[in-house]
Amino acid sequence: MADTKEQFETVIELCRGIFEKKLKDYGPSWRIMRPESITDQILIKGKRIRSLEIKKESKINEGIKPEFIGIVNYGIIGLIQMELGFSDDGDVSVAEAIELYDKHMTAVKELMYAKNHDYDEAWRLMRISSYTDMILTKLNRVKEIENNAGKVAVSEGIDSNYKDIVNYALFGLIKLVHEQKHLDN
Repeated sequence: MADTKEQFETVIELCRGIFEKKLKDYGPSWRIMRPESITDQILIKGKRIRSLEIKKESKINEGIKPEFIGIVNYGIIGLIQMELGFSDDGDVSVAEAIELYDKHMTAVKELMYAKNHDYDEAWRLMRISSYTDMILTKLNRVKEIENNAGKVAVSEGIDSNYKDIVNYALFGLIKLVHEQKHLDN
């Protein structure tokens, strides 16, 4: 578990670093995004990963790793938007956006640690393509919930699905970063 925590922190820091750099470039421009737009943005990234996995080639010089980072960051943005609602402008400062990012990432980590304890690190046995499929499945669930005005009978809500999506993307990043380290040695 100690190795998992260290690897988790490493990929979270990678995602957070990109989030911070984009905040410097664009500010919190994502605050105008409605929930459905965030879901669709994550869906586009998940579909691209799946396409790259199947085709085994990319015409754009970006691979799977940046798409998983994007899924993590948009998932956290989705959780922030669920808390604050969307805005017609960037109504939070860069510092507030980072604070909100950290708050929601902490909740995602706590969920992962609890589930990881119960599932005994079963995610390590999964293939990266399975993470992609689970992300896309969760996104289809979110879209259904959004289409039903957020109402669910017995299922988890949108926030729980976003947290799971972020965790699957982080698992994928851990595998990609860990495998890359082995290739470099």
